[in-house]
Amino acid sequence: MLDVGEVLAITGAFVITSAANSRLVKALVNEIEAKIVEAGGPKPRRMEGLDKLEWVLIDYGDFVVHVFAEEQRGFYELERLWSDVPRVAWADEPAVAEA
Repeated sequence: MLDVGEVLAITGAFVITSAANSRLVKALVNEIEAKIVEAGGPKPRRMEGLDKLEWVLIDYGDFVVHVFAEEQRGFYELERLWSDVPRVAWADEPAVAEA
């Protein structure tokens, strides 16, 4: 995850992930959507790239998810392009406050 909020006015964070082939890209996109709905999150404002499944962009407003096929991720190198912004550690499970 990249914290782009200080340098990009349209969103706060980029989540970047990739898969080995287009079938797995589609599976990741579906899983991301399902998990966000399950967590009570927003519906995507827009989604681009579903036709080719090489780079799918899912815009949730506060954050944008980039799901790449591995070859395209290596070509575009978003992490290098945005190397001046802070990286945010990914947590597998949301933190739960104890009562």
